[in-house]
Amino acid sequence: MATMADVARSAGVSVATVSHVLNGTRPVLPHTRQAVLEAMDELGYTPNTLARSLVTSRTRSIGLAVSAISNPYFTEILQGVEAGALEHGYSLLIADPHDDPEHERKVVQLLHERRVDGMIVAPSADPRELLAYLGRHKVPTVLLDRVVDAPADGTTRFDQVCADSAGPMAQLVTHLAGLGHRRIALVAGLPGLSTTGERLTGYRDGLATAGLGYDDRLVVHGDSESAGAERATAALLSLASPPTALVTANNAMTIGALRALRGHGMSVPDDIALCCFDDFAWADLFSPRLTAIAQPSREIGAQAVRVLLDRLAAPDLPARTLRLPCAFVHRTSCGCPEQPLTSVKGTIS
Repeated sequence: MATMADVARSAGVSVATVSHVLNGTRPVLPHTRQAVLEAMDELGYTPNTLARSLVTSRTRSIGLAVSAISNPYFTEILQGVEAGALEHGYSLLIADPHDDPEHERKVVQLLHERRVDGMIVAPSADPRELLAYLGRHKVPTVLLDRVVDAPADGTTRFDQVCADSAGPMAQLVTHLAGLGHRRIALVAGLPGLSTTGERLTGYRDGLATAGLGYDDRLVVHGDSESAGAERATAALLSLASPPTALVTANNAMTIGALRALRGHGMSVPDDIALCCFDDFAWADLFSPRLTAIAQPSREIGAQAVRVLLDRLAAPDLPARTLRLPCAFVHRTSCGCPEQPLTSVKGTIS
């Protein structure tokens, strides 16, 4: 097995120079760096990750704590995180907090004890213990998808990367109102999640823009999962004046809503129009094809890695929140012909 000394002899440099190339501990001239890399490749040299971590106090690993990894949305985020980490020479340690605050804190502590350099976390509906632990131990962290409110002084303790939620949700509502709907219902997500609150805000904004009043009987919570959405949609359909249009606030709840509509013998869009937040791979295989808001899930994951690496390189940078734009995918479940893809701009704060 080739050693660092073998690489140094082959490249015509010192062992210290090879160490600097591997660990990034000192700038190395480009042609020297290239000679070292070529020697490593020729000799089949594999760096000792454990030894490197002892030298640099870095493990070149990132902890990722995300619930519902089986959900296609989070699966694509995971793929984005994995690709971004691999591109920069980092490995991933993955845990599923199951959207349970106590379990969330435990799995994050386990990741921290494994000496990850930083973490990317999609927080639960009650992340107080999580945030207290991360803050107390000064763990470089990026909050993913679900954001937390800034303190009273307006500062944010953690970097955050997510999609814009309120604007795109308002766009769905105003689109349905423009088609003549006056009773537009929302199947909202799990109370407490920032995405649930932001999409509810967008729903209200869309109604106000369309000149429609808010009716709390038309807002039900499907708790961000299919079975809950099926029950919630059935409750909407039992109203004395049921909605003529329905918006679901994530992909899993869209499936539950469709089950409830089928169970009530209702046809989309003939009996009720349907729009959903979250596009997914089979959304255009339904009949009718689903009008949806598409989130840039892979880019969210990749950006989270970039933001975390920026934080590792410059720990004193002000924390930032990056909101990526979504796209309005106009198909036919809303009751009108398909249109070209359009986007809704995101923001950085």
